[in-house]
Amino acid sequence: MEIKIVDKTTVKDYIDFCKGIYQDNENYRDIMSGTLKEILLGKAEICKSTTIEPIMVIESGRIVAVCTFAIVDRMKDVLQIAYFEALEKQEQAVDFIMEYGKKVALKHQINQILVGLNFHVNYGLGLLASSYDELQSFGSAYNPPYYIDYFSKYAHEEIKLMSYLKEMKNLDFKIKERLLNKVTAKYQVRKANFKDLKREAAIYTEINNRAFKNHRFYYERRLAEDLELFQEFKLFLKEENLLFLEYNGEAIGFMLWYPDFNQLMKPQESIGLKTLIKSKLFANKINRFKIVEIGVLPEYQKTGAVLSLFLFCHGLTKGRYQYCEAGWILEENYASKGFGIRWADEEYKQYKVFLINL
Repeated sequence: MEIKIVDKTTVKDYIDFCKGIYQDNENYRDIMSGTLKEILLGKAEICKSTTIEPIMVIESGRIVAVCTFAIVDRMKDVLQIAYFEALEKQEQAVDFIMEYGKKVALKHQINQILVGLNFHVNYGLGLLASSYDELQSFGSAYNPPYYIDYFSKYAHEEIKLMSYLKEMKNLDFKIKERLLNKVTAKYQVRKANFKDLKREAAIYTEINNRAFKNHRFYYERRLAEDLELFQEFKLFLKEENLLFLEYNGEAIGFMLWYPDFNQLMKPQESIGLKTLIKSKLFANKINRFKIVEIGVLPEYQKTGAVLSLFLFCHGLTKGRYQYCEAGWILEENYASKGFGIRWADEEYKQYKVFLINL
């Protein structure tokens, strides 16, 4: 068994191996290989500020595991094991990865390894830890259950995250009409203007950086990084999918939501032009949408402002979708969990992040 560092000639081998892990899985959808390819080739914006070392573990001439070690300049005290994939019963390969990772960490004077973050929370946070027999939703993590076992034995801390699911016909905000009217009169909500995408992305980035400054795994984003993501998925998104919350004409919050495009994809199909065409022709076949992210500036949190976003989104989606899924929420984030507990029907999927001290 040996470690092989990935270069431009072996990027395809890395990506093909990742796809091969799920070749017989009916619930997985390939929504990440395009982004991963740009990262491995060093073309993605995040690469400009990140030390990246993708590797493959080789046994008897075949790949048995892969991962990408990453150190982001704004999170330089942590070594990430990102974009990990492995065959089953490859504990030894994971041991090789961990030993190699310790050497990388030592070289950069780092004493902590993080598993479950793909560079930044905007690319993904958490390994799936439940609901393996359900279809992966668009933008959510999916992995075999044995990944959890691979890393739990090393972890000094396991951080749990969860998502929530709500059947829309049963939605009741359980808030008095007088309060609803007061909130909607004070705060306004508008759709994004994609004709000026750079400006809108700048507002999104600024609010993100202020709203999530103290989030456990968040570090400051740069406009070019967020703009790249929006441009990548612009054709799939409508202006209604990015909502801005305003107070006296100034943006103080946002909500990003979108239909679950994975419902239009077949197993083994990668997201692309075919998915885009289906999203235009068969949008009515999607019965679920996902609230991916909500950010409100700290001074407007706990004022009822966020309620305006939920009400506006409900007005847009009412009658169009049967279910709403809320993106992952840290178990320790009691404020956000409160929304899920009050409004959702049930806790849905669970995810885990592992911290390993060296």
